[in-house]
Amino acid sequence: MASPFPVPRWTPSPSPTRPLRPLVVEEDDIEMHDLRTSVDARGGIDRSFPFSGTFAPPPHVHPRFHHDSREEFESLPEMDVVNTSFKEKVPSWGVVGHEDLESNHKNNPGVFLTWEDLWVSASDGKGGRVPILRGLNGYASPGEVLAIMGPSGCGKSTLLDTLAGRLGSNVGQRGEILINGQKQKLAFGTSAYVTQDDVLMTTLTIREAVYYSAQLQLPESMSRAEKRERAEATIREMGLGGAMDTRIGGWASKGISGGQKRRVSICMEILTRPELLFLDEPTSGLDSAASYHVMNRISRLARREGMTVVAAIHQPSSEVFDLFHGLCLLAYGETVYFGPASTTSEFFALNGFPCPPHRNPSDHYLRTINKDFEKDIEEGPKVNPITTAEVIETLVKSYKSSIISQQVAQQIAEIRGRGGALVKKGSQASFLTQSLVLTRRSFVNMYRDLGYYWLRFAIYIALCLCVGTIYHDVGHTYGSIQARGSMLMFIAAFLTFMAIGGFPSFVEDMKVFGRERLNGHYGVTAFVIANTLSATPYLALISVAPGAMAYYLVGLQRRIDHFAYFALVLFMCMMLVEGLMMIVASIVPDFLMGIITGAGIQGVMMLNGGFFRLPDDLPKPVWRYPMYYIAFHKYANQGFYKNEFLGLTFPNNQAGGPPTITGEEILRDTWQVEMGYSKWIDLAILFGMVILYRVLFLLIVKITEKVKPMMNALLVKPPKQSTHVMERPSSGRSE
Repeated sequence: MASPFPVPRWTPSPSPTRPLRPLVVEEDDIEMHDLRTSVDARGGIDRSFPFSGTFAPPPHVHPRFHHDSREEFESLPEMDVVNTSFKEKVPSWGVVGHEDLESNHKNNPGVFLTWEDLWVSASDGKGGRVPILRGLNGYASPGEVLAIMGPSGCGKSTLLDTLAGRLGSNVGQRGEILINGQKQKLAFGTSAYVTQDDVLMTTLTIREAVYYSAQLQLPESMSRAEKRERAEATIREMGLGGAMDTRIGGWASKGISGGQKRRVSICMEILTRPELLFLDEPTSGLDSAASYHVMNRISRLARREGMTVVAAIHQPSSEVFDLFHGLCLLAYGETVYFGPASTTSEFFALNGFPCPPHRNPSDHYLRTINKDFEKDIEEGPKVNPITTAEVIETLVKSYKSSIISQQVAQQIAEIRGRGGALVKKGSQASFLTQSLVLTRRSFVNMYRDLGYYWLRFAIYIALCLCVGTIYHDVGHTYGSIQARGSMLMFIAAFLTFMAIGGFPSFVEDMKVFGRERLNGHYGVTAFVIANTLSATPYLALISVAPGAMAYYLVGLQRRIDHFAYFALVLFMCMMLVEGLMMIVASIVPDFLMGIITGAGIQGVMMLNGGFFRLPDDLPKPVWRYPMYYIAFHKYANQGFYKNEFLGLTFPNNQAGGPPTITGEEILRDTWQVEMGYSKWIDLAILFGMVILYRVLFLLIVKITEKVKPMMNALLVKPPKQSTHVMERPSSGRSE
């Protein structure tokens, strides 16, 4: 679309009322009470209190401006665009050779992140592609905070995901993203990502959640006391010292606020002081004061540690905006502005959209380029109104033709030419330590979450009381043969079926695992081992206590070895169904769909387990071979039957037959049980299936991580001269 008015060539010049913030090395103490900051970017006002000071109008005003701010600027003279050199007029921002940066981080050069001609598109469902990001260029430097801003749906989170290597498999990407001028992978210790959604264990306190995370991430060389001190210091930095022992809370119990959860998420990812930190809406849910304090801590931490911080932020306050070194302003996938945050106001003013006095600059920028709520913006008296789309086009063209745009391209080229060291994977806790910490954390979570096992335990007690009273003292009559078989089948099928009741809680665990796995906190094997070990005591309790009630009320064989076998088979079935639901959770993450899927799978296994339809009567294609041998109910039923009927004798009511019938005859003729092996083989097969299901879960998760990028590459045809260099952050472990 052709613009209805000429596009000026914008060259930034320093504002006397808003100079660029110099890079200053601040003291290492970043405790909550220390609120000292550098000189105010507006007018040099003392910032001992973070929300003092006023806005000064920009020094230059272009003849085009917002309709609602016309009167405020009518009296200001029109200024010509000053054609001056960027190097002469704008101090260094993010420059590779910046002296302050080099002097501050000689031992840790940090990570320089660059991206060129970055395009991201998604399928439109009709065979075509819909662009999300359009030819973006930019860079982020150590010791600085780069803010990505724009209206909702402009591509902020998509850009952040692209830079972090977290794009979904249905999204295509082209362009070049480099780390220190080279194609490198992001690994644990190099980068961390704070997601927009706070995925936390709701049963833990803040202190426990952060300390467990510290034990998982921090290296073995640090003692427990040092890890605890790092965790508590980080909590205090985020202003959560007074709520350390408060549970995070969820649907079952009230806990901390949404803003506090946001800060807990940040705490967990800055424990290791990563070289590259991605933040998606870090101030979401925070009030103005908390937003300032959190971003101030992050900004100071970036300068102190030489961290490169990239934050997608929606609508920062003016004080928070002052903390940003660079700004990437997007409008519907295009770059409206990329450069020093302190010169953004001048850029808008020179293009006819000055920020009115006493208004938050970020509010003004977003309002100017937001066309979701279209409102005409008049150019001035006696001119035709223009649309927001035309405003965006004007700003985009002005930026592309500006000196600062050329300077950004030169800076990217300079970073590429200079190169840098390869990023190294940070050290972390050993595999054994991770497994033990995860086991302990999972055990505590299961103990405190009523929906995980305790509710199921109460239901099992009720069901076993029902079974025990309905089949009470079943006796040794001929009719007790069917009663015993029915009771044992109910235990093997329906009691184990109830294991799906803990699926919603496990799905929440999977969400936490997914977040921590993507950030490389630990591997899949450690998670599987920890989940198995932590669940074992609860499943053993559920198998023994309710099982004993049903077993002895019914009057089954009373020898202790028979009851021990009964409890072991029930325990194996519980473990097996939990493993099955782990596989379902890895494929179907939605808990409602997962419950339906798991119930359907178990229903099919029940049907061909050998009770509702005897094995010899099952149709041989599919149902007898192979489904009958895949269903764990076959081995559970046969193990229960062998354990109960062998050694017993019952009266025979069949005409013309012997007066009694043995348990072995009942197993062979009535239940059609395979008698070629003992009941312990059935138990061993169940144990093997428990291991198999957990190994399958591990393989599915690991294969999915490998296959998704490959499927993305196959499904999305890359354009010519495209380069995909960023990959999903690798785990800290290889298992």
